[in-house]
Amino acid sequence: MKILVIEDEKELASDIVHYLSGENYRCETASDFATAKEKVSLYQYDCILLDLMLPGGDGFDILEHLRSQNKQDGVIIISAKDTLEDKIKGLNIGADDYLAKPFHHSELAARIHSVIRRKQFDPSNLIIQNEIKIDLLSKTVQIEGNPILLTKKEYDLLLFFIGNKNRVLSKSALAEHLSGDVADMFDSHDFVYAHVKNLKKKLNEQGYAGYLKTIYGTGYKWEI
Repeated sequence: MKILVIEDEKELASDIVHYLSGENYRCETASDFATAKEKVSLYQYDCILLDLMLPGGDGFDILEHLRSQNKQDGVIIISAKDTLEDKIKGLNIGADDYLAKPFHHSELAARIHSVIRRKQFDPSNLIIQNEIKIDLLSKTVQIEGNPILLTKKEYDLLLFFIGNKNRVLSKSALAEHLSGDVADMFDSHDFVYAHVKNLKKKLNEQGYAGYLKTIYGTGYKWEI
């Protein structure tokens, strides 16, 4: 799962990234308006943590820009501005939640989890698809009751495929999901093939029904 932390206070941003990385989220940062606007335009995130007061611009403008592009990234405003007017404005523009500073790490993590769950899946903490069962809280996967050990990237891929079922996902989209804004630096996306191959192998070993299809020349599709 990929998080963008838009926060100009470097110490706070570093603290958030350190904590969320320990919770198995992959984090990127933006410390000013221009960088934040560029990243939300070019990349897709499972959740964006958005400060309102940024060098060079207003966080509300970032949110309006994001929604004007019809992008569905989850957004949690994190701000020292704790007025009712700001909360209402942010939610009306399209934020999914509003968290006033200071906040506890555990509350932030719970809200991120809630936003991602609502955006990609149903309100349950369990994803059950026929023989596959995924527990979003413990980040564990079972197939017909048997636990399957996945790497972090394999787990992220599985959730990304299921969350985009019946859609063809290009290798470049998968590369960007796995590697964020450094994906463009790779000469090829062979690493995507390697992770998908390993995921399919582990799923096959447990006897799953083969939902993950290769669309030759295009990418992959989780087909139900």
